Amino acid sequence: MNWANESTPKEFILLGFSDRPWLQMPLFVILLISYTFTIFGNVSIMMVCILDPKLHTPMYFFLTNLSILDLCYTTTTVPQMLVNICLNKKTISYGGCVAQLIIFLALGATECLLLAVMSFDRFVAICRPLHYVVIMNRWFCLRMAAFSWLTGFSNSVLQSTLTIHMPRCGHREVDHFFCEVPALLKLSCADTKPIEAELFFFSVLILLIPVTFILISYGFIAQAVLKIKSAEGRRKAFGTCGSHMTVVSLFYGTAIYMYLQPPSSTSKDWGKTISLFYGIITPMLNPLIYSLRNKDMKEAFKRVMSRILFLKK
Repeated sequence: MNWANESTPKEFILLGFSDRPWLQMPLFVILLISYTFTIFGNVSIMMVCILDPKLHTPMYFFLTNLSILDLCYTTTTVPQMLVNICLNKKTISYGGCVAQLIIFLALGATECLLLAVMSFDRFVAICRPLHYVVIMNRWFCLRMAAFSWLTGFSNSVLQSTLTIHMPRCGHREVDHFFCEVPALLKLSCADTKPIEAELFFFSVLILLIPVTFILISYGFIAQAVLKIKSAEGRRKAFGTCGSHMTVVSLFYGTAIYMYLQPPSSTSKDWGKTISLFYGIITPMLNPLIYSLRNKDMKEAFKRVMSRILFLKK
């Protein structure tokens, strides 16, 4: 395909909810507040996990990765959305759209794999506690994190390449807030069913295999926890796993809805709302879920803050 032909516009128009002008200001306020909380929450978790020696464990190493990922995830889309709403400017350059597509998809796929790795960490901690230090050693954790990031970006390159090479015959109005696979496929003037089948295959690999692995891991975890005689022990085990399962449910539920069905079958307004939820609201909620439900995190945050305030004095 000739990238210079009419199928490759210089810019795209992001329609968002432009047909509902009264939604622009409420949406701007929601995005601004959500993005502010996302930055503050994820930076706080990263800071605490790095500065507190008691949190230098595999669980919090992966949580730091998740916070970095969520921070980048929202930064890929939200600033552009805020500018478009504030300036009533709906365009994004072709290069910016492609970059947004690749990075957003890569980070989403990476999060799928990272959540599966985190479930394996909890499985080993609860079901194989005597072997935990040996299995979840530093080198293994680094390899698992690297595998998640590299696989996520590799998947993104494949899916993005298939998507951006579809002929669009000059169509450039993206009925979405940002450049996402389902929205861009709707611009194509060719039969998208073969591409949708290929994208569905990759989505199954990235979404369903990790979530199946997570469910199996938590099946074994539930069996092991129920065998613990101490009520306090059961409470602590369910507490650490409960935060992770809440994040998994929020992220996978919405992502599976968007990517494991044909774009043509998705209601445009409902699809936009779901994308806003897993692309913006979930990264904002993750720090709250992990901090409010995690006693170790709350105590570590207090220690770090008291250390910082003491140095200031």
